[in-house]
Parts: sequence; structure tokens; C-alpha cells
Amino acid sequence: MRLVSFETEGRHSYGIVTADGIHEATAATRARHPDLRAALTAGAVATLETEAAALPMAAVTLLSPVPNPDKIICIGLNYANHIRETGREKPKYPSIFTRYPSSVLGHGVSLRKPGFSDEFDYEGELAVIIGKAGRNIPAAEAGEHILGYSCFNDGTIRDFQRHTSQFWAGKSFDDSGSMGPWIVTKDELPHPEAQHLRTILNGAEVQTTPISDLAFSIGEIVEYVSKVTRLLPGDVIATGTPGGVGRFRTPPLYMFAGDRIEVEITGIGTLSNPVTDAA
Repeated sequence: MRLVSFETEGRHSYGIVTADGIHEATAATRARHPDLRAALTAGAVATLETEAAALPMAAVTLLSPVPNPDKIICIGLNYANHIRETGREKPKYPSIFTRYPSSVLGHGVSLRKPGFSDEFDYEGELAVIIGKAGRNIPAAEAGEHILGYSCFNDGTIRDFQRHTSQFWAGKSFDDSGSMGPWIVTKDELPHPEAQHLRTILNGAEVQTTPISDLAFSIGEIVEYVSKVTRLLPGDVIATGTPGGVGRFRTPPLYMFAGDRIEVEITGIGTLSNPVTDAA
């Protein structure tokens, strides 16, 4: 199943993607569960009732698949080649920071480069979406709490990230990151770590890595994070980016208005966003 959230005719909605388009959740379903997070919380996704007629993808604006998660948790330094390019050692524990939902857009929507920084960087990642609440989840049981997976671009304003030892400032600019185009449920992607991630800037490949190269596995991440906080349906965990980010290239490679950035993961699809200047 491929789950999406979208905007059409001035309203937000959600549904299931098939070969013929988007089958929107019925009005009765949306009255009970007004958004995808509410449907997840109620355990209603497996039996989601949708309209028979499909909306063309071109007729909607895709939102981040979960536009209003309780939390977005990001893992830093989680691929060996990225750890090497930063000149650091592998962390003993997962390196964690957070993003705000207002910083994450959907597929096809323009990312916004702030006018006071020329260090807008890309970070292609695999996102894990929680489907079942839990605390102190053992790594071996993490799959029972996962709904599915999506592509994620942890767009980063590097100079603000370096202002202090805390990553938050560079990671939470409004409209700087994206997720999508949809969530692929775990029944359709039972082995996410067997997939391959690529990031493409203006048609040129800038990151390419098997997801099996994660320094901390998906199960280990879920176990660690759930010791700290109760994971809730709709929560997003961005699992880290591989090597090849713009900051550590010579010369550095950043995103500017007119660029297009894509994150492609086998078994999921391609998240694509143009870049524009912030108003």
C-alpha cells in the first residue's frame, strides 16, 4: 500500500496511490479520522475505505505523507562513508536531533533557500514511519511498530548548523526539507536495508549508497529512541545520510534557486523538489 497526504481544492486530505491515481479516503472515513495521523492512531489504515474513482496525481499538491507528526527525529552520522568525510569516529550511541513539521514539505513542492545563506545543503535519507505506539521497544521487535518507509531530504542550512554544537538551527528552517512522495507500507517493503539510496542534483548523482551500510540499524535506532520517548503513530525517524553531502565536497556544492534535488530509494520511488528563493 502507498499512502499519501495531499491538498486539493483548498482542503487537505489523504488516501491510497494505485496505478490509476489517488483513491481518496471517503468523506465518512475523513469525518472519523480527519488526517492520516488520526487514521494511524485509530488503527484504521489497514481497512481504509476509499473512493472508487481516482484523482490524477497532477490534480493535487502532495504534502509530506504525515504533515502533522507528533515528532520528527533525525539521526546524524549514521553511514560509514559520511562519518569518514566528516573526520569523526563512529558514535557510541545514535546522534539525535529534531526537526519541526513546518520544515518538511511534500514531493514536487519548492524548497526555499533563505536569502541570508548560500550554504543550503542536501541530505538524502530513508525515513521510517511509526504505525504502532511503543516505549522501550527491543530492536528485534521494531518491525511490529513500523508502518512503512519513505524518502526524506534533510535539507540543511550549514552555516546555521555550525553556529553552535546543536544542529537544530540549521535543520529546522521552514520549507527546507521534504518527505515523500508516499509511504510504502512494510508489507510491500519487508527488507528496507536491502534497498539502495541515490541523491541527484540537477541530473548528476551526488550520493549513492546501499542502505545496508547504516552504522546503526533501523531496529537499533527504534530501540534507542524509544528508550527516550514514547513513539506514536505517525512519528517520523530520518535514519541519516550517506557520504557525498555538499559541505564536504571540494569545492562545496550547495543548492540554489533553479536547482532540482531528487532522493531515490529502490522499492519506494523518487522524491523530487525544485529549489526557489524564500520570499
